[in-house]
Amino acid sequence: MSERETSTTGTETSDTIGLRMSRQLPAPPEEVFDAYTDAEKQKIWFSILDEEPGVVEISVDLRVGGTQKAVWGPDRDTLFTEVQTFLEIDRPHRLVTESTGWDPSGQSMTTHVVVTFEASGTGTLMTVEQTGFPTPEVRDFFETEAWNGAFDRIEAYLERSGA
Repeated sequence: MSERETSTTGTETSDTIGLRMSRQLPAPPEEVFDAYTDAEKQKIWFSILDEEPGVVEISVDLRVGGTQKAVWGPDRDTLFTEVQTFLEIDRPHRLVTESTGWDPSGQSMTTHVVVTFEASGTGTLMTVEQTGFPTPEVRDFFETEAWNGAFDRIEAYLERSGA
């Protein structure tokens, strides 16, 4: 079962337009952290709920200053790209990144992302705080679609992998 909390900032500058979301996940913090940061595990959960297989390419250099690059989409003509630079890594508790993403048209955006993994009951409360959205509408998309989709996929991966 999932638990979701969401709050957003009320200010209108791109530095402060942000979101905060949490989901209770069915595995200990170490397993959730690894599912979120391991390239091979990400390749599975990125597409775990898709009806048709798409493109998923991920590489991770999990060290401060290292990067994660993810390229995904339904086909080669419709690809999204995200490059995260790791600013802080405290396995399995906290991960801080600067994230730059491009949509298929080439439009880009850079945000600051803090992800925490807190032991909670028999699982983990994973919380994401992301700031720097250019508009409230983009933030709202990430809140309703992107992060909820990621949480759903990670949860499905953890359930199916027997975590």
